[in-house]
Amino acid sequence: MTMKWASAIRSKEDSAASSLDLEDAVTSCLTEIRENLGDNPVDFLLGFVSSHFRDSYGMIPGLVKKLLAPGCFIGCSAGGLIGGGKEIEQECSVAFTAAYLPDVELRPFHLVDDNLPDLDESQEAWQALMGVSPKKKPAFVMIPDPFSFSTDVLVKGLDFAYPDAVKIGGLASGALSSGQNGLFLNDRLYNEGLVGLTFSGNVVVDTVVAQGCKPVGRSFTITRCKRNILYELDGAPAIMALKEVIDSLGERDRELIKDSIFIGIVVDEMKSEPWTGDFLVRNILGIEPTSGALVVGEILDNQKTVQFHVRDAASSALDLRLLLKDYRDQTLAGGTLAPRGALLFSCLGRGVHLYQQPNHDSECFKTYLGPVPLGGFFCNGEIGPVGSSTFLHGYTSSFGIFRERF
Repeated sequence: MTMKWASAIRSKEDSAASSLDLEDAVTSCLTEIRENLGDNPVDFLLGFVSSHFRDSYGMIPGLVKKLLAPGCFIGCSAGGLIGGGKEIEQECSVAFTAAYLPDVELRPFHLVDDNLPDLDESQEAWQALMGVSPKKKPAFVMIPDPFSFSTDVLVKGLDFAYPDAVKIGGLASGALSSGQNGLFLNDRLYNEGLVGLTFSGNVVVDTVVAQGCKPVGRSFTITRCKRNILYELDGAPAIMALKEVIDSLGERDRELIKDSIFIGIVVDEMKSEPWTGDFLVRNILGIEPTSGALVVGEILDNQKTVQFHVRDAASSALDLRLLLKDYRDQTLAGGTLAPRGALLFSCLGRGVHLYQQPNHDSECFKTYLGPVPLGGFFCNGEIGPVGSSTFLHGYTSSFGIFRERF
């Protein structure tokens, strides 16, 4: 028996009426999924609805249970939806992705901040919270509410307790304040916390995390920093290193750096020539005028290698193409079982806003991996690994690619 995936999406353009009816749209999506999965049971269902349906979030779990009765269902409200080969942004829409997962054990969970152990507690405390042993080699898919849950704390705790486990996901979107997002877990609707699933058994979840930037100039070594304040690079004020890089750039990159300057921190110092995917990319939040220090959106360490980065549609597209090609050519080479389905957690700042064209990341994924069912949403922050650690990102597309272990 092999796993099987299906994905469907509906928007206003699919409706003959002047507006999209929620019940009709959900019914249509789930009917399509049922047809594509045949007689196989639906073990896993991931669902998203646009914020246009905020007053009706509560009817989603009941509809799903009535129409499809999945083994596990998670999802959330979203500012943009991904499914059925399309990306629908800022429009009235619903999207679902489902899977038949033979010999895979799923454990759903809902967490709030009060559940979380302190970061100095034992691995066993975190493992007891999640209810799954590291020996089962679990993978985690998580959807937090950005207004009410400490995602960074959970990610650090899970990396500590499950260092070899994949953790992916995205922060619910489509709301402007606390209590307005909807989180779905089986037959319940929540407005706070985090919903998620662990996958274990005959399943491997590969990851591709595209941060959408390119390095510019040469690399530097951090020689003085304090928490997220970067004082010196190669023994000189950090602002002087930035000026050196700007002076070395061509006209195009010099224009980009005015509006989109980032810093990339090499994750694996053993790599002699880091390339795209080897940097943790973080915002430069400001400059201290008196010291020339840079304020960075990450806690820093001395002796780490860093390189300045810029971002635009072209560099973001190239970054994604290189990473997907590398995954296809390296991970899937030599008899590895083919992907059956995939999830995509993409930043609200990507999509048409960045590329000026629809379905960019979905089409790119299809170009390199073929017609693998893909579903997900546009997030307020994306969870995914860089190197051996997991981070909360921005401006990123984080893919989880599912295949059989054996």
